[in-house]
Amino acid sequence: MNSIDIRVSYADTYQMGMVYYANYLTFFERDRTELLRSIGLEYKTTEERGVYLPVLHAECKYISPAKYDDIITIETKLYEITVASITCSYEVKCDEKLLVTGKTKRPFVNKMLSLYTCRKI
Repeated sequence: MNSIDIRVSYADTYQMGMVYYANYLTFFERDRTELLRSIGLEYKTTEERGVYLPVLHAECKYISPAKYDDIITIETKLYEITVASITCSYEVKCDEKLLVTGKTKRPFVNKMLSLYTCRKI
């Protein structure tokens, strides 16, 4: 497990002062990057070796909004890791109150497969 604290900036919110819904995926990415780094799976190194981790599935469950200037904690856990993919689960909290949960699945692919998949979409 890994966790980071982030202060919600004005740029993270929309006019009503709440975090824009898509920004939670960015928060997930920031903490997932640190989690993978902590287990020796840095994006930069894996990509230099020709292995990529595109998003296959992403989900968020919104329970309560984070607001401008809140300090939120993002907790990331390795939910499942196989030879073919990695799945992480996430919780976003503010003062121990659960705000958002989520999950992402990323397959391990080489550059050629990654380019082929993008062309088919």
